[in-house]
Amino acid sequence: MDDALKLRKATYHLWTFTISKLISSFGAQVYSFAISFYILQLTGSATSFAANLICNILPRTLISPFVGYAADRYSRKMIVIAAQISTTLAIGGLLFVTLSSGLSLGAIYATTCILSITSAFSGVTFTSSITGLVDKERIQRAMSLNQMSISFASIGSPAVGGLLYGAVSMPTFLIMYMVASSFAVILESTMNFKLFSNRKTDAENEKKETMWQSMKAGISYLKLQPILMTIIWIGLLVNFLFGAFEVGYSFILIEKLKMPPTHFGITGGALAFGMLLMSIFFSVRKEVEFPLVLSKRGIIGLGMTIGGMAIPLLIIMPYSIVLAYYILIMFGFGILLIIVNTPIQVMLQKKIDDDFKGRVFSILETMAMALMPLGMVLYGFLYDIFPAHWILFFSSALLIGVVLYLARPSVIHHLHPELKEVRRPKKKAASFS
Repeated sequence: MDDALKLRKATYHLWTFTISKLISSFGAQVYSFAISFYILQLTGSATSFAANLICNILPRTLISPFVGYAADRYSRKMIVIAAQISTTLAIGGLLFVTLSSGLSLGAIYATTCILSITSAFSGVTFTSSITGLVDKERIQRAMSLNQMSISFASIGSPAVGGLLYGAVSMPTFLIMYMVASSFAVILESTMNFKLFSNRKTDAENEKKETMWQSMKAGISYLKLQPILMTIIWIGLLVNFLFGAFEVGYSFILIEKLKMPPTHFGITGGALAFGMLLMSIFFSVRKEVEFPLVLSKRGIIGLGMTIGGMAIPLLIIMPYSIVLAYYILIMFGFGILLIIVNTPIQVMLQKKIDDDFKGRVFSILETMAMALMPLGMVLYGFLYDIFPAHWILFFSSALLIGVVLYLARPSVIHHLHPELKEVRRPKKKAASFS
């Protein structure tokens, strides 16, 4: 295939990938919204609601290491298509149960577990395939469009979910989800996952590894990449400390400031809107030259924003000012999240060998998904004991301290040695008289 044809195919991939991710993200979030409402209306129990959340998180966390092995060993295209078909069949199974014997909690929990597993296979494999789908000059654009799809789904899914939940029956809603998921399957089947891939073919790689050996090889590969390990540690610690924001945001606005649900929803929309705008910006601008530098600055900004959330607790303000303040805070937080994530994701795509991408990204997902609930549980406990503003200030200082140490100048110069040339002052030319 000549270069011009490959570039045209890559452009096609950009849009099919974006539309497919939009369908899957939008469908999953609207489904989650509708099912959550249904569970609460059916049982009125927070425990039943929490059990559905566990069914969403736990299977994905447990299956992620095996997903990485599969993504590196087998056809990524077939895994993505099989995962999307399984999603369609799972929704079809729930529809059949609903029509034959009525919707039950057991059927909902089982479906949520299946969707969690298929989402893990689709998400990790798609992420591992970016460098095979598009040319390296447009990896940043692909990652930005991916994030744009997620942000758009975050903004629109509550409104669409609320509208559909009140306007159509549950069977009609499930049929709509099945049709959308089937369309995603058709789109994915037209994509060439090996267009720019550097993976070894089966003929070149006759050595057979067990699943355990393969996962150990992925960990060994990471240990030999000190810069990657630094980036991963930064990401994991940021995810853990993000619990201060996740728990504190809801606790402060709902419990401390007694903000009405409508206004609370507006602040959440501001976060998604900030992410969407910044994703659009990254999709059209040239690739970031020094990604770790930009992400470091973004994390420092996140730390300052987390500390800034405590200000209305210390200074008495009119309610309208408090609402405007948190809308601005959340909008800025959304922008900073993309500033932190997109350059790092692009750098990981370029730095990680194609044959190890699945295992590395699955290790990342497993650790991140394990740390985030741990952070939320810990911070939930802390917010019940200590004043909220002290927790936010301490977490803010800790986050800034962690990134200043892990992304210290020596580490940044090791990754971006050209920075020394950029910052070195030019010597004045000698004058001879």
